This record gives sequence, structure tokens and C-alpha cells, in this order.
Amino acid sequence: MKIANAKFSVGQLIKHKLFDYRGVIADVDPTFQGSEEWYEQMTRTRPPKDKPWYKVLVHDSVQETYVAERNLTEDDNPAPVNHPMVPLYFQDFLDGSYRRNQDS
Repeated sequence: MKIANAKFSVGQLIKHKLFDYRGVIADVDPTFQGSEEWYEQMTRTRPPKDKPWYKVLVHDSVQETYVAERNLTEDDNPAPVNHPMVPLYFQDFLDGSYRRNQDS
């Protein structure tokens, strides 16, 4: 799904600006969709809730993260992401990005 004001899209490779990990966008929310408790515990820099947030599959990990747009940048590494859930979301990797499964 492409959110009109989102900078990144599902299947795009990204890097986290603060924690320097790379990953792939698995989903996009137009605004923050988590709980207030999660936001207070997990977000050190208090990113805006009224901007897009992304579910990210982290490379070389089993972790999924939920990240504010301002903390992400495009990844200039064209290599695929190594994450066990990639096949659940994506059907193939072509020209530096993933193509979403038909049923996700």
C-alpha cells in the first residue's frame, strides 16, 4: 500500500539513522498506531505521531521494528535483506527492492 504522504513504500530498503541498521519496509501507517505506553517507553527522541510510521524487518535479525519516518533514510546497499519473515511479505527481489506477495 502506498500512503500518499509517506516518503518510503512497502518493499523499499532503508537504514535507521540513529541505530545504523538496515532493513525492508513491510508496512506503512499514515500516523502512529501504537499505544501511548509503547511510545513513552520506546521512543527516546519523541518523533511526531502525525507523520508516517513503518514496520521494518531488520537485516540479519529476527526483529521487526516500528519506526517513525524521520528516523529512516534510503539504503544505498542494493543487497537483499536477510530476515526469516521476508518470504511472508514478499515474492521476489528485483533491482534493489522487494515486490509484495499478492496475498499480503
